Amino acid sequence: MTITDQTNLEAVDELDTDAQTTDTTDDDTAETFPREYVVKLRDENAKYRQRAGQSDDLAKRLHLELVRAGGRLADATDLPFDDAHLTDPEAMTAAVDALLTAKPHLANRKPTGDIGQGASVATDTFSLSGLLRSGAK
Repeated sequence: MTITDQTNLEAVDELDTDAQTTDTTDDDTAETFPREYVVKLRDENAKYRQRAGQSDDLAKRLHLELVRAGGRLADATDLPFDDAHLTDPEAMTAAVDALLTAKPHLANRKPTGDIGQGASVATDTFSLSGLLRSGAK
């Protein structure tokens, strides 16, 4: 055995002795609680964590539906979730405006009004001149 090995062993023995003395002093001064009490606290905290997770999911769904109801974006998921949007409608409007300014291709492009397609008003009698007038507009 070399001198460095012997020194290392002595240092490890010294650390183990120090650790044992601190463990006994920590155990003497630390408070201990009954197992039933600790289990009850852990179950209660788990219940609160589950509720917090559910409220986060509901807040995200509400945000998505508020953006979708605004109708300004083609896909409501393009606007990232922010808690401030739920409490302040102006903040959501400003965020949508900023997003559309930066990325105008995300805007809703749903056509409105008469675009010349789909069902039209049926006439009772056929008139060639009426057909020509409707096509000239």
